[in-house]
Amino acid sequence: MLSQQILQCIDASRQRYVEELLHLLRIPSVSTYSQHAPDVRAAADWVAGQLRRLSFQTRVCETAGHPVVLAERTDVPGMPTLLVYGHYDVQPPEPLDEWKSPPFSPVIRDGYVYARGATDDKGQFFTYLKAIEAILSIEKKLPINVKVLIEGEEEITSPSLGPFLAEHKQDLRADFIAISDGSQYKFGIPAISYGLRGLCYLQMELQGPRFDLHSGSFGGLVENPILVLANVLARLKNEDGTIAIPGFYEDVLPLEEWERREMASLNFDEEALKEYLGVASLPGEPGYTPMERKTARPTLDANGIWGGFAGEGSKTIIPARAGAKVSMRLVPNQDPDKIHKAFEKYVRSLVPQGMHLNVRNLNGAKPVLAARDRKPVLAAARAIEAGFGKRPVFIREGGSIPIVNLFQETLEVQDILLLGWGCPDDGAHSPNERFFLDDFHSGIRSAAALLYELAALQAPGA
Repeated sequence: MLSQQILQCIDASRQRYVEELLHLLRIPSVSTYSQHAPDVRAAADWVAGQLRRLSFQTRVCETAGHPVVLAERTDVPGMPTLLVYGHYDVQPPEPLDEWKSPPFSPVIRDGYVYARGATDDKGQFFTYLKAIEAILSIEKKLPINVKVLIEGEEEITSPSLGPFLAEHKQDLRADFIAISDGSQYKFGIPAISYGLRGLCYLQMELQGPRFDLHSGSFGGLVENPILVLANVLARLKNEDGTIAIPGFYEDVLPLEEWERREMASLNFDEEALKEYLGVASLPGEPGYTPMERKTARPTLDANGIWGGFAGEGSKTIIPARAGAKVSMRLVPNQDPDKIHKAFEKYVRSLVPQGMHLNVRNLNGAKPVLAARDRKPVLAAARAIEAGFGKRPVFIREGGSIPIVNLFQETLEVQDILLLGWGCPDDGAHSPNERFFLDDFHSGIRSAAALLYELAALQAPGA
């Protein structure tokens, strides 16, 4: 059991932990921009330095892209091993003019730290390092073996992580994996995620004439790619909000009645969400509540569209090409490859003859649905209660975390604990991203408690 001495150490060190977090947040480790490659490297080196201070065997491992920090302290024979995953890279900060303070000059306002990466994911994974530091300062050893994997490409879909896991499979052997890269159910209500939606993210491009044409000379003679694209996008959904792709729903695992009852019991505040989003209504698939649609039903969205002239003034052309990005969030039993094929077949049926269509797969992830009654999950619930002072609720997340599939398939670890310390309104990927410092502190307490709760699973009769 986590001792009061360790908790007192965490409480006494709170300000120093925050100052160290601010240092990490000042590093502009934007993985998608090549000009920030030195900053991404600097963040990896800084994290590695933190782990070396804790006497972890630490390596900064090269990949085809940005480096992976790999560390371990496995000096507790006979005890299980926890692998902690996080990422030190961040999203681009644009649009810069919407930030109230510079994104890489962290500022504390009203109990929150504002900076890019505050909640996604620097502040969250850093809680584990500080929890380990507090335990070692009091006990001089950890209750279980711990490995740490912090990557630098999560925000660009982790292209190097799959090969890295395959190459280092033996180094990464573990009994459990903890990922804190999400959120609580809402402010003041901690949560454990037991389900994630999958993802099928496609780009489609339409090519009409060989080059842009004068709309006066050629209008009425050729198909306009923008109009064709607009028609295709409009026909991806039915008028009632359901998805029109034939066969899209055939593999969907229905929601269990107990899940619907539990979701209803969470008191989803529809009016507060509408006010936060600045919208008048929350439309969607009929027969399901907003909470169900948000987390446990499949969706389709257009994420971007381009083509033709969009500059100042006028330019009367028929564009040669147009394109769009479309994402589909998937639920258990849906397969991203199957959905890709169904999407492409349907879209091709809508495109007129003579126009060329290209559909590319940009990203994909399988849905995840885990058992909630496994002992490590219940141990995590006890740890969160110790750290936050409240029993967590169990939720399904609307987003996707592709690395969960990688861990399950490559490392063959089934007990993956999704423990978010942030809040849904922290603004991850948005201007003015933030992290509530009380949650940062409670996350450290919970991470420390987690090591002891997992260690207790080895006790006789556990």
